[in-house]
Amino acid sequence: MTRPENAPKKELGQHFLADENLLGVIGRLAELGPEDVVLEVGPGLGVLTGYLAEHVSQVHAIELDYSLVCVLAERFAGRDNIELRHGDALRLDLAELRPAPTKLVANLPYNIATPLVVESLDGIPSVELWCVMVQREVADRFFARPSTKAYGAVSVLVQLATERTGFHPVSRTVFRPRPNVDSALVAFRRRAANLADHARVKQLVTAAFAHRRKRLTNSLELSGVTTRDRAADALVAIGRDPASRAEELAPPEFVALTEALGR
Repeated sequence: MTRPENAPKKELGQHFLADENLLGVIGRLAELGPEDVVLEVGPGLGVLTGYLAEHVSQVHAIELDYSLVCVLAERFAGRDNIELRHGDALRLDLAELRPAPTKLVANLPYNIATPLVVESLDGIPSVELWCVMVQREVADRFFARPSTKAYGAVSVLVQLATERTGFHPVSRTVFRPRPNVDSALVAFRRRAANLADHARVKQLVTAAFAHRRKRLTNSLELSGVTTRDRAADALVAIGRDPASRAEELAPPEFVALTEALGR
């Protein structure tokens, strides 16, 4: 028995939104307005895409599955405010989209949700607000507190760049096929002040959590960022014990540590 062309593909992390009752919640959390330009990654069968197009100026819909691009093209034929693009959102230069997206609103495929959000923080500087449907575990990780199991590099990077504005648990029953994990809608807005040197901070944060079980000084040395002694001196300079681990530091402390290492 052959699989229909528009059937969800497990290898692509596809779980299509099937309950339109959730669209109003997405619209509220995304604070949709007629002037918005929205980037949607993984539109699936276009349930959310059509809703977005009715409420915003422009929708850029990026879909990796070519069979779905064909379905979407037929469904939205004649809709001039929907631009469909076939490709891998993690490989495309989304900063080149015109008009530039002001919001990222999507039911993100599970297998790209975390890297896409992290890369969009500095990779798509025009985006001011995110409203994404992700695994509940991922949503919790974005805004986890220091010294908790969920807290990690992703938590630090997301919290340094944004602040959470909304959260809504999502039932498994709204998807087709029904996933084996819980999901959530999480909305967050870019902070007014961007990091002066995002690349250096990102490098440090990534290195700091690369060897989670080790002390921060050891992790930074093993990652090639700096020596253990210099890392210890920098921790002392920001008022931290040299024996600290990465998960003990709050997001702003990683900025201070980056600056201390640069002096």
